[in-house]
Amino acid sequence: MRTDVNLENVRKTAEDYYRNGDFYCSEAVVKTIIDAFDLDVSDDAVKMASGFPVGMGGMGCTCGALTGGILAIGLIYGRSEGKDPKVDKAMALSAKLYKIFCERHKVSCCKVLTKGMEKGSEEHMKQCIAFTGEMAYETAKIILDEELGN
Repeated sequence: MRTDVNLENVRKTAEDYYRNGDFYCSEAVVKTIIDAFDLDVSDDAVKMASGFPVGMGGMGCTCGALTGGILAIGLIYGRSEGKDPKVDKAMALSAKLYKIFCERHKVSCCKVLTKGMEKGSEEHMKQCIAFTGEMAYETAKIILDEELGN
């Protein structure tokens, strides 16, 4: 895994994926993290993120950019065998990302974050692009801090 990742490039890449219509929020974050860290992970991981945009399949629950970050953390620090204690690190780092988001935005609920906005409007797109970049950046920062012992 690479550790010479430029955080601003991570932000821009994720934002561009969303802005250009390549991927929605959760997919953009996962794809960006996989590529930035040169993870040996199938792009099927991006497919797994496809159900999370617009608050869990369009239902307005947890922000897709946030869930994308949590999925990416799980790709690196999660477990694949039962009872593996690695889950504790994945959960702790996911909680850290969640707290960052909620400290800045007060809530993680897409319906609340986009209240009064027309889906697809310029205002809505601007906010969601920013959330996508922010969560890719913060996810990458958490990973770098963990890997570099910061």
